[in-house]
Amino acid sequence: MRTKWESRSVAVLAILMTVIFLAGRAFAHCDTTSGPIIPETRAALEKGDVTPILKWVKNDNEEEIKTAFAKAVVVRAKGPEAKEMADHYFLETLVRLHRAGEGAPYTGIKDAPVEPIVAMADKALNEGAADEMISKISNHMASAIKEKFNKALEASRNKDKSIEAGREFVEAYVIYMHYVEGIHDAIMSAGGHHAETDAGAAKHKE
Repeated sequence: MRTKWESRSVAVLAILMTVIFLAGRAFAHCDTTSGPIIPETRAALEKGDVTPILKWVKNDNEEEIKTAFAKAVVVRAKGPEAKEMADHYFLETLVRLHRAGEGAPYTGIKDAPVEPIVAMADKALNEGAADEMISKISNHMASAIKEKFNKALEASRNKDKSIEAGREFVEAYVIYMHYVEGIHDAIMSAGGHHAETDAGAAKHKE
């Protein structure tokens, strides 16, 4: 039987892992051949124009990228094999510096499929509409909340029948309540200054 603090930790950890999972996949998205950087970089190399891809690195790394790009353009003109090697060299340099700027380690370029949530986020941005993505994420979150709510509700009906039943209710209640609190805290934290302002205004009205 979990203690109150253990149950709280499980609920909070579940939410933190969700956030970390999505953040990790977002980082990984940029070092895959199916991400946005690789195709855009290949197109830039073909045109011989580094400008469109400078946005992927911090200002401090701009000169390094320009130098690497210029070298790659010269070498890739020497033949098919040289082109392949030059492209690979430059792609690795760009992705490495991009990930360093995001505080993520570079572990190579991967030929991996995009995670569904990342593909959905990219699709929403490309189409200029987030409604479908928001709806799907909201439905998933609502389903998770409802599942925990139903368990707590069912357990509450028997909570006074025995000590064990009461403990089962407390466990279900804590998991349910802290899951909801965790989602709320994540939303408020993501909102930054505006969320804090709104929260402060709400408390002032109470």
